[in-house]
Amino acid sequence: MKNWTKADMPDLSGKVIIITGGNSGIGYEAARVFAEKGALVVLASRDLAKAEKAQKQIITDIPAARVEAMTIDLASLDSVRAFANAFRRAFKRLDILMNNAGLMTSDYQTTAEGFELMFGSMHLGHFALTGLLLDRIKETPGARVVTISSFGHRLGKIDFDNLTFKDGKDFSDGAAYGRAKLANLLFTYELQRKFEFSGLDAKAIAAHPGNARTNLVTSKNKLHVRMFVWSLMALGRIQNAEKGALPTLRAATDPGARGGEYYGPNKAGETRGYPVVVQSSEASHNLDDARRLWEVSEDLTGVRYQSNF
Repeated sequence: MKNWTKADMPDLSGKVIIITGGNSGIGYEAARVFAEKGALVVLASRDLAKAEKAQKQIITDIPAARVEAMTIDLASLDSVRAFANAFRRAFKRLDILMNNAGLMTSDYQTTAEGFELMFGSMHLGHFALTGLLLDRIKETPGARVVTISSFGHRLGKIDFDNLTFKDGKDFSDGAAYGRAKLANLLFTYELQRKFEFSGLDAKAIAAHPGNARTNLVTSKNKLHVRMFVWSLMALGRIQNAEKGALPTLRAATDPGARGGEYYGPNKAGETRGYPVVVQSSEASHNLDDARRLWEVSEDLTGVRYQSNF
């Protein structure tokens, strides 16, 4: 079977796409390709200056590109609400919402609401954003919500007794990152079930980039994390961000992609290669956990989906 590349993407003229964390890494590479294909791309970033710099670079490289820069801090539900309100005032459709922004931090930190930072931003922030934009998704035929997970989700465990590592209890960088990425998948699969139950013309799909060279791991990470990444780079087991973006691009645009699928690289244990449908962990398909996580996420964020389905 032929390897899927960006050349297989359809024309995206007239489409409106949001990418959280679109100013760098996988998000930036996806934004460039979306713009090449004719979409209007909204770079949603915590740092507006960085988003505007990315916007200018894409337009410099692709003069016909339509790219907007907007501010969102997924670690603040007030900021998420402000972004959603601003987007809804400016746009009447949303073809692709890419829940992409991610981080990995070594120390226990919290969001504005007091949730552990990785779970609070990568899961709760994106959960709230999707819910607040659900009316635009519902109004756009064929809309997709693409949420970026990681094979790190396989290390994640959901503990409803201490879901957000309150006061740092049981916190470690690996445990928090794994839990957030597992939650991304539980959310995706439950969202797809709700789309199907409600008869909406929309799809929820997940993807992961494999081992891609991005700014997720920085000098702020513990030395053992950086040494592990450097060793992978030395062994040639890390691909560039452009290649790492392919699973995301396929999940977002392949006409044959189905709701509830999970895309990742096809080689070396999903660390690199071309995008294919891959399998996530047994824990990510736990129906009871998915339903309970949804209910708890609504309670924690104050964002209720039901009125929009």
